[in-house]
Amino acid sequence: MSDPRFGHISQAPTRPSEGPREPFDVASLYDGVAGSADPGGESSVGLEEKLRQAYFWVTNTAIISPYYDIEYNDAPPSSYAFGDSKTRVTLPTDQSYSSYVLLPLLNLAVCRRCLLVGGPGRGKTAIAILLGVLAGYNLKEIRRGIQHGQPQMTIADLLGNPLPSTLVHAESMDDVTIAWRKWLGMRVKIIDEYNRIPTRTQSALLTVMGDNYAELYDQVYECPEAAWYLTANDDAGGGTYQVIEALRDRIDVVVKALHFNTRFFGDLVTRVEEGINPAEVVPEEIRFTADQLATVRRQIRAVPFPRPLRRRLEFFASHFEFFEPGARRMEYMTKDTVKLAAIDWHHFAGEDTGRDRLIDIGSQTHNGLSVRAMMTAILFVKGMAYFRGSPEVEFEDLRQMLPFVLHDKLVQNEDSPFFEESGNGALRADKVSWIRNLFDSSCQEYERLNLDRDDPVGEFEAEFKKGLEGLDERTVRRRLAAIERTLENWSSGRKLYGHLFDDVLKLKYLHQRYTNYLRWLQWKSR
Repeated sequence: MSDPRFGHISQAPTRPSEGPREPFDVASLYDGVAGSADPGGESSVGLEEKLRQAYFWVTNTAIISPYYDIEYNDAPPSSYAFGDSKTRVTLPTDQSYSSYVLLPLLNLAVCRRCLLVGGPGRGKTAIAILLGVLAGYNLKEIRRGIQHGQPQMTIADLLGNPLPSTLVHAESMDDVTIAWRKWLGMRVKIIDEYNRIPTRTQSALLTVMGDNYAELYDQVYECPEAAWYLTANDDAGGGTYQVIEALRDRIDVVVKALHFNTRFFGDLVTRVEEGINPAEVVPEEIRFTADQLATVRRQIRAVPFPRPLRRRLEFFASHFEFFEPGARRMEYMTKDTVKLAAIDWHHFAGEDTGRDRLIDIGSQTHNGLSVRAMMTAILFVKGMAYFRGSPEVEFEDLRQMLPFVLHDKLVQNEDSPFFEESGNGALRADKVSWIRNLFDSSCQEYERLNLDRDDPVGEFEAEFKKGLEGLDERTVRRRLAAIERTLENWSSGRKLYGHLFDDVLKLKYLHQRYTNYLRWLQWKSR
């Protein structure tokens, strides 16, 4: 290797900050420390810094992805409009990132499931292999562990085969010995073109992805927790076989491989002339051990998520599940009720309740968010804050991560009036921008409602969380009356939107908890 760039590691700190900063005291909470001692006895960089060094090596040297679509600003950025559509290009004023490199790297850090989509030859498999090398595997192990989707793939091809000798002599299934495929034990798992796998084999893959075990002939192989990388040439679930819904639901983050910028053609020439494969020259300094990656995951989970930002995320999530025409009882007024009944959405087209469908961002989707999707969002948002070296989650971490985590989780209602508005048609295809627009609209509504200062449900909840023990009957009745007054005020001519739907049901829950406690107090006083 004659080109020195491939051995160069960005000097620490890659993200300088003003003065010393100690974001988390994780070393005192867990076994292991953020940094590790080098042979010379000097402390090496912390794991968050090592993660950034790995990112910059991959994005500046290994993968030609010169795009900064995850933008951060610490001052007003300059922007310029281009074309008939007046598309604005901004120049970020703070360290920004390429989603195509950052999201797969964060996926390695949080040990989840990443789908890489894009046309053939965009480098999807290449970046997955690089992540395997960063995780400590050698290139031969990674290549042998890749599962290549193809129409003839059987469950045995995917998982393993029973040993013929044990099949002949076995008196029960417990006596059968399975020769399990070695990839099942790897901490980085790569499934190439997963949408070419037959449906029956997809079901076996689902078990491994979702539950971390494989099963054949009543024999079970427990798989280690792993970072998954799946590739597909489109993100619509098509291919040789339609991807089953449950398997698609297990995918946590979707990343698109952007086009090759021809102004970087010289890099291709260098690689051809030097015979360089980046996966073969990954510097040892940015490779992670299994223990280091486990420590990173613990540190990421420890990143604080401030309540004001949690409120914005829960407010955003509250818009989508509610569907008033779908039921007569409040609790069942959800899009899932309609989906389970297998009723076409067009049957409800005429049942307009008078809500402004341009303001109601919930009208833009056919579904709500699952608990799994919300937990994944929390994890990646924390991972983003950790990667940037922030002491806690910040607003822009939410705004930048949600579009990738929810890319396949929110199903567009293409008949929504929103998409008929001038300039919005492109958002049918550009889901990242669409979801970011949903979040921005939600935040505008949150601020219009002044929920940071006027949130009666939050006040009721804080009061309730102090506990019921020691409350007298008079206090309980006063709280019950306050809840009833709030519901009475809300019911007076107020349109029902998703956030109010959740608030009403939360107050009903609190009312019932107080009611049960009141009955217990009355019984106790007899």
